[in-house]
Amino acid sequence: MTNKKKALGKGLAAILASPDTDITSKDISGNYVVGAIANIKLDQIDANPFQPRNDFDEESLQELADSIAEQGIIQPITVRKLGYEKYQLISGERRLKASKMAGMEEMPAYIRVANDEQMLEMALVENIHRENLNAIEIAISYQRLIEECKLTHEKLSERVGKNRTTVTNYLRLLKLSPEVQLALRNDQISMGHARSLINLSDQEAQTEALDIILKEELSVRETENLVRSFKKPEKKEKKSTQPPSLPEKFTKAENKLNKMLEAKVSINRSNKGNGKIVISFDSDDDFDRILEQLK
Repeated sequence: MTNKKKALGKGLAAILASPDTDITSKDISGNYVVGAIANIKLDQIDANPFQPRNDFDEESLQELADSIAEQGIIQPITVRKLGYEKYQLISGERRLKASKMAGMEEMPAYIRVANDEQMLEMALVENIHRENLNAIEIAISYQRLIEECKLTHEKLSERVGKNRTTVTNYLRLLKLSPEVQLALRNDQISMGHARSLINLSDQEAQTEALDIILKEELSVRETENLVRSFKKPEKKEKKSTQPPSLPEKFTKAENKLNKMLEAKVSINRSNKGNGKIVISFDSDDDFDRILEQLK
């Protein structure tokens, strides 16, 4: 737990704790006061254009609204100042939505100065640490941090407090077919099922395997066996090694030599006209006999 907090401090926490990004209030000397909170009217707060979360459960949102109506806001939201009495949400959209549902007119907020890239990072990192995110939502957030905030895998693991292997395993989920990603997002399969299916490089095979998993309600172990069966190479039919059929004159010559030498004679000829005559013998004596015949 301590390590995660320390890791998070290098990213989001470092931004939130910096006097340069806090303009909430000043003391009498004119210095910034870090951590101060201001009450802001809800109609002065614009939505976050970088919000990585799209789905909100209406029932749990209503439960939060009821709690806010009864007990008020426990955890302030975070916003950035756009202009006079104009703010933009950085994190806390669920709390903002619930507060509006509860009929609140204002709510406590940290006011920050942040550019778009910092704002996106704040929103994504906060979003990742939610307990109710599914694996695909986490993977998409990781990918956005890499692409839009230009983080390496190593820096990303520091930002979110996860080891690099865990981060990589989540990112690999985005290589799954859309059908498998949807099944994982809808909790039809587990992370274990998905990690097994990643081993199938062909997305059509992944989708085919998914249908079997859902139909037969396979466990993760059974899914691993299924994937192994998909990966076994199919036995290729042996190509015929039969030589092309001989023209009639070669067939007659073959029969004539058989009788003349009293031995098995085979004539092999390719379509190009080249070939060989093979004379078989049973023993050294038989070889000497054939040799005398040829003389």
